[in-house]
This record gives sequence, structure tokens and C-alpha cells, in this order.
Amino acid sequence: MTDVKVSILIPVYNREQYIAECIYSVLNQTYKRIEVIVVDNLSEDSTWDICKKIQADDDRVRLFRNKSNVGPVRNWIACLDEAKGDYAKILWSDDLIDKEFLSRTIPYLERNEDVGFVFTKTKRFDDSGWSEETYDIGPEGIYATKQYIDDVLFVETYPVSPGCAVFRTRDLRKNLLLNIPNKVNSDFSMHAIGNDLLMFLLTAHEYKKFAYVNKSLSSFRAHENSISVQSQHDGKLTLHYMLAKAYFVESYLNNSKYIKRLNTKIWLLLILFSKNKYGLEKVSDFYIDNRNYGISYIELLKKILDKKIFIKVLSLLKRRLSVRLNAD
Repeated sequence: MTDVKVSILIPVYNREQYIAECIYSVLNQTYKRIEVIVVDNLSEDSTWDICKKIQADDDRVRLFRNKSNVGPVRNWIACLDEAKGDYAKILWSDDLIDKEFLSRTIPYLERNEDVGFVFTKTKRFDDSGWSEETYDIGPEGIYATKQYIDDVLFVETYPVSPGCAVFRTRDLRKNLLLNIPNKVNSDFSMHAIGNDLLMFLLTAHEYKKFAYVNKSLSSFRAHENSISVQSQHDGKLTLHYMLAKAYFVESYLNNSKYIKRLNTKIWLLLILFSKNKYGLEKVSDFYIDNRNYGISYIELLKKILDKKIFIKVLSLLKRRLSVRLNAD
């Protein structure tokens, strides 16, 4: 095997229809100093057999299988435990990267010790042929990590998933947490919604800069069995990402202005998902400490004037009114 510089980590479970395409997108990289670590979480379909066939033809593939299904986040960490490279990239087993992904991103980390991670513009697609580009934040180059933190917390146009990013391996080992402390006993190790974002935020908090490549070199596949699609309808996805954000702001920033701004978003979410089943009923449920800094009225005004949010609230109110009228 070529001297390893980058470890591509592919945790997988029941992805027989996608796993080969995913692995080959890595093996076709123009950057050659790689290893591909695949950890199968005891799949019940033909995923394992497909991976073995690929491994037999390419010794850059290192294949492991858990003795039992350990849940998603433990499987991510199992991949990371096997990594030999200085740099590591998590690639979800239903996603893809362009052949130039590593050759365009790794140099930013090699040449800049103050750059914590690199991400690229991304294409979202499905098997029907639909696609769209996302994460177009501006010209390619190096940016302040405060810009990433502020956007992810309050604007949400930057990525929360590492599928489009590459990090130093040591930072992933430190910042990929198995669980996130929370007041409502939500098991982040099993639902895996927020651990990825927190990994980004913790890394951003430790570095002054990140780098961005303005070319769609990563591709996220939308399908009904993905975690994000399965978890978006009842507020699970949005609320648990907000729990991760609240933990970060409370534990690492501890800034009253940030907390007030985040409280405003939480308050609006609780209006949208007032009937959620996750034990999240009031703003203080999102924090370990019971301190209450109130909300930011400037942030509230911004959200009220945001057309997308206004339409969501209006749609929710219409649905509630319709339910009441039908009940009468």
C-alpha cells in the first residue's frame, strides 16, 4: 500500500445499492496517498459481500465488520480508530466525492496550520435525476472560523455534515463525541443527529481559519432511508441539531448575546414543533444550566421578516385551524 496520508472513513449499514459507487468514488481519486477504511455495522443485506469483492481487487481498502450492531456513532468512531493518515475524511456510504476532491482540499491543510478544516461546494441529488448545488459561500480561499460558527448557529447556509469536508485526524479523534450532554436524556450515540455538527463547531472553536473550495466536489444523495430524510418530518432533526448548538454555545462560548440569539431561534422552533415527543417543551430544556438570558428582540424581528420562516409559521397555523374546524 502507498504511504498513507489521508484516511477515508466509510461507516456502512445495509447499503448494498450504494456502497460500491461510494467506495469507487474514493479509489478513483487523483490524490493517491490514501487508505479506505470501511466498517460494516453487521449489515443484513449483501453490503459485506460487495465490500469484500472490492477489497480483493484493491489493497487500499481496509475492511472491518462489527460483531454486533453498535449504533451509528460508535461505528463512525470504529472507523476513526483504524485511521493511519494524518488527515481524515468521513464519507457516508450513500454519498460520493469527485476524483479531485482530495487534490483540491488537502493542500490547504498541509500548507496552513491555522486552517482547521476544508469543505467544498456540494451537489444534492437523488436517483431520479434531480440535483442542486449548495454551500456556495463565495470565492475559493481561506475564511475566519467565526464566520462558520456564526452562520451555522444563526443563518444555516454552511454545512453541518462532514461529508463535504476533510479534517486533521487528531481533531476528529478529539471532537467526534459519542454523546452530547443534555437535560432530556436524548441518546445522541444512537440517533446520530448533532454529533457531526458539534465536531465541526469544536474544531472551528480551536482554529482561527477554515478553507473553502468553490466547486461541487462532494455529492449528497437524498433517499428515504437516509437519517436526515427519516428524521425531518416531526422536528426530530431540527430540534436535536439545536440541542447540539445549545450545548456548544453554553459550554464553549458562554456568551450572553449568543445565547439570547439562540434562545430566539429555540423559542420559534418550539412554536413550530409544540407537539414534539422529545421532552423539549421550553427554552431551558435545551441547556444543562437553568440560567435564562431571555431572547434577542433584534433576532426575533429578523426571523419575523424572513419570508421562509413566515411561510412555515403561516402553514402551521393553517393546519392547526383546519384540525380545529374539522373537530368541531
